[in-house]
Amino acid sequence: MGEGHVSGGKIILARPLTYMNNSGNVIRDIIKRAGVGTDKMLVVCDHLDLPPGSCRLRLKGSSGGHKGLQSIIDNLGKTDFMRIYIGIGRPESRENVIEYVLGRPSAGEIDLLNECVERACEGIIRLVNEDPSQVMNVINRRER
Repeated sequence: MGEGHVSGGKIILARPLTYMNNSGNVIRDIIKRAGVGTDKMLVVCDHLDLPPGSCRLRLKGSSGGHKGLQSIIDNLGKTDFMRIYIGIGRPESRENVIEYVLGRPSAGEIDLLNECVERACEGIIRLVNEDPSQVMNVINRRER
């Protein structure tokens, strides 16, 4: 966890070291320690249902089956936090989802993923001073 200032605003970055499916325990403690509401929280996570290179900012919502998000929702009792989804696509075989998520992307996907991460980083910085709905226009577009 680290704190800093970006674009004149204070931010706290945290990367839980727990298993993803248990990340809600840590997030609950971070929110409490930071003294901020979930409306100021942003979670960045992968998303199987978006193709590699797709990036989506959502202002709130369900877990959509993402076990890490479900852990956060269960621990906070709220769904009103922003999330940026980094699309990773689905494996060809449904049986290999865990191996796929934890594995290495193909050479062709790496550039798409890097582009998406860059766009997400730009969006995170903009969120410090801009309305989230404006930032969605930056993050949610896909350049080719």
